[in-house]
Amino acid sequence: MRYSIALGLCLLVACSDQPPPLWEARIDSFISSELTAKDIPALSITIVDGDQVAWTKGFGEVAPGIPATSQTVYRVASVSKLFTALAVMQMVEDSLLRLDEPVTSWVPDFAPDKPYDVPITLRQLLSHRSGLVREPPVGHYFDDTSPTLSKTVESLNNTRLISEPRKRTKYSNAAVSLAGYIASQAADMPFSELVQTQLIDPMGLKYTSFAPREDLRNNLGTGYMWRYDTTELTEAPVFELGIGPAGNLYTTTEDLGKFIHTLFAIGRDERPDLLSAESLQEMWTVQFSDNSSGFGLGFHVSDHNGLLRIGHAGMIYGYSTRVYALPGQEIGVAVVANLDAVNSVVDRIAAYALDLVLASKNGNPLPTRPIYAVVDSMTARGVDGTYDENIVLTERNGKLWIEKEPVRVAVRVEDNVFVTDGRLGHGDYFSISNDTLISVDGRFGRRPAHRPAPPTIEQQGLIGEYGWDHNVLYIHESNGQLYALIEWFFEYPLEKIADDLYSFPYNSLYAEETVKFVRDGNGRVVEANLEGVVFKRRNIEPEEGAVFKIIPRSPIDSLRRRAMAAAPPDEEGVFKDVDLVDLTSLDETIKLDIRYATRDNFMDEVFYTQARAFLQRPAAEALLSAHEALKEFGYGLVVYDGYRPWYVTKMFYDATPDDLRHFVANPANGSRHNRGCAVDIGLYYLSSGEIATSVSGYDEFTPRAYSDYPGGSSEARYHRELLRDVMEDAGFTVYEAEWWHFDFRGWHHYPIVNKKFENLN
Repeated sequence: MRYSIALGLCLLVACSDQPPPLWEARIDSFISSELTAKDIPALSITIVDGDQVAWTKGFGEVAPGIPATSQTVYRVASVSKLFTALAVMQMVEDSLLRLDEPVTSWVPDFAPDKPYDVPITLRQLLSHRSGLVREPPVGHYFDDTSPTLSKTVESLNNTRLISEPRKRTKYSNAAVSLAGYIASQAADMPFSELVQTQLIDPMGLKYTSFAPREDLRNNLGTGYMWRYDTTELTEAPVFELGIGPAGNLYTTTEDLGKFIHTLFAIGRDERPDLLSAESLQEMWTVQFSDNSSGFGLGFHVSDHNGLLRIGHAGMIYGYSTRVYALPGQEIGVAVVANLDAVNSVVDRIAAYALDLVLASKNGNPLPTRPIYAVVDSMTARGVDGTYDENIVLTERNGKLWIEKEPVRVAVRVEDNVFVTDGRLGHGDYFSISNDTLISVDGRFGRRPAHRPAPPTIEQQGLIGEYGWDHNVLYIHESNGQLYALIEWFFEYPLEKIADDLYSFPYNSLYAEETVKFVRDGNGRVVEANLEGVVFKRRNIEPEEGAVFKIIPRSPIDSLRRRAMAAAPPDEEGVFKDVDLVDLTSLDETIKLDIRYATRDNFMDEVFYTQARAFLQRPAAEALLSAHEALKEFGYGLVVYDGYRPWYVTKMFYDATPDDLRHFVANPANGSRHNRGCAVDIGLYYLSSGEIATSVSGYDEFTPRAYSDYPGGSSEARYHRELLRDVMEDAGFTVYEAEWWHFDFRGWHHYPIVNKKFENLN
C-alpha cells in the first residue's frame, strides 16, 4: 500500500534582472482583449516551463473589490477526472485493482440494462468507452441535493447501456464516478480522503481538495452564469455533485501549475512515490483506437503542431477551465475563468500560451493572434437572415450572431471576412456575396422569410421548460422539428422514436440517449425523463387562455391613493413640447386592445377610463410606418398600451414583487411610457382580425416574455422577429425582458407626463 509523503513541491517564479520576455506582454495583452470582447468578469492563469512557474497572473475581479490572482480558488469541474484516474492507476500499480477486470469484481450489484455480452472494465470507464449514460439518475450534474457517491453509483442500476463497451467514445460523468467509487472501495476509505492523502498532499497542493473545505469555500471566486436571452449575469449556485470524482475539485491555477510540474517529474521517473513513468505513459495513450487524438486514461490526448498534448477541460456552474501540457517540452498551462461555458475562450488562451513559450524556447518568432473588429450595425442588418435550415445570421443591438447547431456564436470581422469569435466558439470563417454565404462547408443561398407552419398537436403539448432554476431544459419546435436546448447553450434536434419518446443525435452531449415525456391522467406532459434523469415540467406560464396576474403587495385602493398623492421626479434640461397623438387617428386599421382599460391585465384592475392609445407625434408617425410595412406580410399592429400616466407606473411598481420588478419601470426615473415614447404591441392577421401566435401572452411576467427567449414554436418566434425587424427599421428598440415593448429612439427629448387621458389636449 502506498503511503502519503508530505513533500510540497516548490515552484519558483523565474527571477532575473533581465526584462521579462516579450511573450509575457503578448499573452497579457491577448487575455485582456479577450475578456473585454467576451465580457468575462475574471480569469487566472499559470504557465509552467520545466521546474519553474514561467508566468502567473489574475485578471479582473472575482467579486466586487476582490481581484483575481493565481491563488484564487475555483471549481475546475472535469479536470477532477485527471486526479481520479491517477488515484486508480496508483492502486493498479499496488495490485489492488486491475484495469481490465470487470467492475462487478468490486461492485457485485452493478447491473445496468445491457444487451451486450461484454464486461465493463476500469479501462473503459476511464477512457469513456463503457457505453454508460452521461449522467446517473441520482447525483447527476443537475441534482443539487448532493447525494452520496454510493447512492449515485447505485442509481446506475436504473439505466441502460447506450452503446456497446469498447466500440466508441461515449463521454460519461457516471463512468468516471463509478471508477472513483471502486477506488474508494479498494482503499477502504472515502474517495475525497483517498485522493487527498495519496495524491493531493504529496504533490504539495495546499489549496486543492474534492471536499468543500471551509478555507477553500471562503476564498472561492464568485462564479457567474449567463444565457442567450439576457445580457445580465447571475451568481452561480455552489453545491456538491453526486458525481464527485468527475467534477467536484476545488483548486487554484497555482496548484494546477504544481500539478503539471509533478506530471513532468513523474514522466522523468522522479516521483516513484506517486506513479511510475510507464503507467503515466499508458494514461497518455489513446485507448481502443489508433488515432492520435482521443481519450487515454482520464487524460484527453491530442496533437499540438506535431507535439503530444495532454490535459482536460472543465465546465461547471460559473467556471470554465483548461489544463494543457506538452510533456516532451515540459511546458504547461492552467486557465480558469469565472463564467460558465466560455471554454472556447480559455482553450484559445491556453493554446496561445503554449505557442508563445514554445516559440521563445526554440528561438522562433513569436506568433500573433488577430484582434477582430465588431461588425457594424448596418452590415449586420444587411446580412441578417436564414442561409440554410441550420444556419441563421441574426443582428442583435448592433451585433451579429450566427446560429449553427449546437450553439449561437458572436460574429466579428477581419479584412472584410466574417469569423465566429464569441464565448461559445471561434475560428469559422465565411463571407457573404450576392445573398450567398460561402464557407468551407459550401455555399448557402439566403432563404426568403416565410411564416412557418404551426407545430403539431403532440409537439404543442411537449413545448415548454423542464428542470431546475439553475439549469433549464427547453423543448421547442423549429420548422416541424422538435429540439432540445440543454445545459443553457447546446441545442439539438430530437428524433422521434415513438409517441412521446425521442432520442438525441450521436454528435451531442447526450449521444443517442432518449428522452421520454410523461403525462398525467389528463394527458398533460408533467416531466421529461432523460435516461432516468427526471426534468419536472416548470409550470411558469398561465393556464391556456388565462391572463398572467400577480398578487399586489398592497390593496389597489391604497396603491392608487399613494400614487395620486405623489409627484413625478424633478427633471433638468430642455424638453420638446408634448404632442401626444391618438394612434387610431393615423390609420383605422391599427387595432386597439387596451388592457389597462379593462381588468384583463396583470393587476386585475381598471386603470384607464378610456380605451385609447397615444404617442408623441414622431413616435406615432414611426409606428405608422411599421404598420404599413407589416401589411406587405399580411399583418397589422395591435396596440396594448402607449402613453401611460406616471401615477399608473408608480402603482405598477409599488404592487409588483421584488423578483418581478424588471418587468415594470421604476417611477423614480419615470418610464418611456410616461414620456409618450414607448408602445406595447403585437401582430394580428389582416385577413381575419385574429391576434397572431406569440411566444408568451402580453404582460406575462415569465422568462417566455424575453425578446430572445429560445423556446416556443417557430411560428411564434417568426412573429416576434418580424415585429422586431419592422419596429427597428422604424427607429424603435425592443426592451430585453418584454418582446412587446418598444422604445422610440428620441424618448429622452420628452418630459415625464402625468395626465389622465381625458385631460390631454
